[in-house]
Amino acid sequence: MATDNDFSVPSPSRRSFLSLSAATSAALAMRIITEPMLAHARLHSVPKDAVRIDANENPLGPSASAREAAAAIVAQGGRYSDWLTDDLVKTLAEIEGLKVEQVRVYPGSSEPLHHTVSVFCSPQRSYVTADPGYEAGMFNAAAVGAKVVKVPVTKTYAHDVRAMLAAAPDAGVFYICTPNNPTGTLTSHSDIEYLVENKPKDSIVLVDEAYIHFCDAPSVIDLVKAGKDVLVLRTFSKIYGMAGLRCGAVFGRPYLLEKLENYAGWNAMPITALVAATASLKDAQLVPERKRINATVRSEVFAWLDRNQYSYIPSEANFFMLDTKRPAKAVIDAMAKQNVFVGRIWPVMPTYTRVTIGTAPEMDQFQTAWRKVMTGAVTASVGAMPALGKDSRKRNLDGIMVRA
Repeated sequence: MATDNDFSVPSPSRRSFLSLSAATSAALAMRIITEPMLAHARLHSVPKDAVRIDANENPLGPSASAREAAAAIVAQGGRYSDWLTDDLVKTLAEIEGLKVEQVRVYPGSSEPLHHTVSVFCSPQRSYVTADPGYEAGMFNAAAVGAKVVKVPVTKTYAHDVRAMLAAAPDAGVFYICTPNNPTGTLTSHSDIEYLVENKPKDSIVLVDEAYIHFCDAPSVIDLVKAGKDVLVLRTFSKIYGMAGLRCGAVFGRPYLLEKLENYAGWNAMPITALVAATASLKDAQLVPERKRINATVRSEVFAWLDRNQYSYIPSEANFFMLDTKRPAKAVIDAMAKQNVFVGRIWPVMPTYTRVTIGTAPEMDQFQTAWRKVMTGAVTASVGAMPALGKDSRKRNLDGIMVRA
């Protein structure tokens, strides 16, 4: 078990903006990259009646109890939210079997992801991630001058933890997203344990469980309970349908959480998000019911794809990667012509696009549009095909230093 003296990261006084160094203040100016920023980077405007299955949002929105709680608290919007923050932290701790000192809440999980990378990565300490993988941390790493080490996933699209360890003995952060964004595939608990036990002693394993509730895989919060050098991210943006309300959490040893808090100071949480999140957690039927709905629609879409011989990567989440059989940008643009907006492209997989699971009617519209594009009934201009092969894995992301 690690001790509180294992990390040599500067620690300004807790929740004190005034004591932040000039370097840290400059770091605060760096943009925090989020899923909607990445999903909508190419879009200028989207019609209100569009089928938007490009940003892994939950089309069901907040639950009834969450909406009622948010509406009821609006009258108190003139006050900050300390007491409501404490309520949410206590509820999360009770549900996960943690101490309140092991829980922090944020306006979404993007902030603690950003802060973890900024605190534990540097020009001397690399950021290690899967390829393909969620990109936000790579931008954060580049902002602090850290090398980005992108390691190809395994044949089953799991994180290759042994290759990650071998690729970066100087690692500051190992980022594991399970189910993985964009593939929706799992990395086993045993593999994550192996990574934790064999990593450099001054590094952090950051496990993003944004989509964990859509599958049956076990959480790694037990590693937090065991005092390991693990931080676990959770968000209310996905299965809870609160992407627009902004609420997330990070679990870890108190010492590690204080490093994040000291880096960025304390921000008041949106009171609507706090009460909606707390109400959602207390609704025992919400997660299993939404998990069932997502799985039902997802299985129906996969069955349709199978019948029509369209290739895809089977997923355990609320999205999947779909083979376009051609440069994906042209297909994405052709789908948009039909008012159906699907996801973006990962450089290592230039002929795939990510598709979010929407409602059953939305996925019917997706299927109609997809068939038209695949049969050539609807087209868009086709750009040059990106180079394939192993060199494609080394393609930089907006100037980020990448080591493959």
